[in-house]
Amino acid sequence: MDWILWIEWIVKGFVLCMLLLAGFAYLTLYERRALARIQVRVGPNRAGPQGVLQPIADAVKLIFKEELTPAKAYKAIFLMAPILTVVPSLIIAAVIPLGSSFTLFGRVIHLYVADINVGVLYLTSIASIAVYGIVLAGWSSNNKYAMLGGLRSSAQMISYELSLGLCFVIAILLGDSMNLNEIVAAQKDMWFAVVQPAGALAFLIVTLAEVNRAPFDMPEAEQELTAGYHAEYSGMKFALFFMAEYQKMIVISMIAATLFFGGYREFWFLQDTIFSVDRYWFLGPIYLFLKVVVLLFFMIWVRATWPRIRYDRLMAFGWKVLLPLTLFLAFITAVGILLQQQYPLMVSLWIFNIPVYIAIIPFLSAAIALVAVALIYRELRRKSHGRI
Repeated sequence: MDWILWIEWIVKGFVLCMLLLAGFAYLTLYERRALARIQVRVGPNRAGPQGVLQPIADAVKLIFKEELTPAKAYKAIFLMAPILTVVPSLIIAAVIPLGSSFTLFGRVIHLYVADINVGVLYLTSIASIAVYGIVLAGWSSNNKYAMLGGLRSSAQMISYELSLGLCFVIAILLGDSMNLNEIVAAQKDMWFAVVQPAGALAFLIVTLAEVNRAPFDMPEAEQELTAGYHAEYSGMKFALFFMAEYQKMIVISMIAATLFFGGYREFWFLQDTIFSVDRYWFLGPIYLFLKVVVLLFFMIWVRATWPRIRYDRLMAFGWKVLLPLTLFLAFITAVGILLQQQYPLMVSLWIFNIPVYIAIIPFLSAAIALVAVALIYRELRRKSHGRI
């Protein structure tokens, strides 16, 4: 038995968990400062220089805050639900490659915890577990508002998981693999977000609904459900739900970067320069970090600018718009790849000679996405004109 390998796994797992926990703490500061800048406010600036110690102050407050448990709650499940929510947000990152390999003391070190041949399947299976913690939190509270919030969340997450799975299928088809390392390697010459821009945008929209972020945060609708499934939680139990949401934001951004934006790799036009990951391995984690920061800002920007949508429209958008749209996008991707395999032609696009499927897929996908947007706009106009 290779004990050094076990030590390597333990160290990498511990470091990954610490990075996610630190990321959760300072993502709250990043969001509050970004929201303040968008809304022309100051934001937190009292705890430490420029408010950098604000996450620590929040953690101390939540640790010492009184925890209350309802008298008629199902106590064992009430205590277990936050754990069932936060653990998947940590372990789902185990298969995400953070950078290329390097040699240390004569041993090759891989910047991932586990290399699974069906890494995408692992992501979908772990992501589907998080809904249990939310549903059990609402049910075990023995509170009607919390129960309704849990039911809303389960219906929402299950509905949008279908579209999420089809977005995964798009990346699998383009990468010709379910292994995340191979998907990243397939984007060396061109990011999948360039080949399938509508699929990348659909993935970002679906993940907003999966992590219950605005404008899809109906399970936490304060004006209707008094915060929904976590209405009865306080102190560190509430902090675990809070932690799970923000850690899922980070992990979802890492997954989006891995599947559609080249992962830890540089821009494809920099691959033969000094900025290439193949030349300097430590550039990989830096590139991934920058992509995650940009994708997180996208989530924050959406929260600052889009209002919460009505629940029936939220479900209709998932079933009537995103599901058919992602299904069409997966079909177009498969057809484009099949054409490339049967007729390996090269077309001239601007100054590049590129495979024919890279020219066909983005244009057809963008056309279908524009048709979907036009139909949504028409439906909203029809409903607004039909009002009395």
